[in-house]
Amino acid sequence: MSKLVTIYGGSGFVGRYIARRMAQEGWRVRVAVRRPNEALFVKPYGVVGQVEPVFCNIRDDASVRAVMHGADAVVNCVGILAESGKNRFQSVQAEGAARVARIAAAEGVQTLVQLSAIGADAQSPSAYGRTKAAGEAAVREAFPRAVILRPSVIFGPEDDFFNRFAQMTRFSPVLPVVGGATKFQPVFVDDVAQAAVAGVLGRAAPGTYELGGPDVETFRDLMKMLLRVVERRKLIVNVPFWVANLIGGALDLVQTATFGLLANKTLTRDQVRNLRRDNIVAPDAKGLADLGISPTAMEAVLPEYLWSFRPSGQYASIKASARNLRKT
Repeated sequence: MSKLVTIYGGSGFVGRYIARRMAQEGWRVRVAVRRPNEALFVKPYGVVGQVEPVFCNIRDDASVRAVMHGADAVVNCVGILAESGKNRFQSVQAEGAARVARIAAAEGVQTLVQLSAIGADAQSPSAYGRTKAAGEAAVREAFPRAVILRPSVIFGPEDDFFNRFAQMTRFSPVLPVVGGATKFQPVFVDDVAQAAVAGVLGRAAPGTYELGGPDVETFRDLMKMLLRVVERRKLIVNVPFWVANLIGGALDLVQTATFGLLANKTLTRDQVRNLRRDNIVAPDAKGLADLGISPTAMEAVLPEYLWSFRPSGQYASIKASARNLRKT
């Protein structure tokens, strides 16, 4: 019988790529999610019955244990960028990661891959960074041979980074940027998935890997690249941190006052704190090269999914060709 991997958060942005690759490796894949009915799209990743979405609440021991039973490997992709309802940084990223690692050790799971973030730091000014670090520490304690992956900002067709700003270019005359000088090292989602698969298959030595693409750019330069790809001219406006903090605080207050009915999905104070720090691979860190993975450049991928935000959409290249014909 083929081996089984349980992927917590396996229908999310990164998890779905890991699930697809594990299916291609011939493994049975159990996709553990809160809403299995919304994750049915993962089933065609393999043959009939090979990839199955199952219910799991990472905040509950019994739920985590039930979907892990019989698994040879576990990948934890669960994480949040902003708090909402019962999903708090502490309960999801710290306690949730600890729970998965503790139960994996008790269940005799062979390999564990934990998806963290470069911003993980016990001394981080943001709760996001501190709880990511707490989750890592708990994983190392319960499962010392775990593989921990720390990606920079991840890009790909379903990302919430380039897609969000590209959407703004359709309606806004300006692109507001908080922390324009902050540096990022965007990494392609499928490169992260390959790293996770390497961990599951035992091709990665236990330890922590920081994952970044071939290019290091400031936030402002990333927006310039975005505008070139979507073929739009917009004014990039740098928002001072103190102004961004006021905006984030106001939006956080609205969420609290409405008991989460109006969730703050725009900008939180915690995200502003995160944007004060560079998000790049440390010089001495193990990375994609140590896993035998060549990082994918943004310029090779962004046009493939951001073309829909161009003024002429899929007809942009046709119009460009027509203009060139007229010139000749």
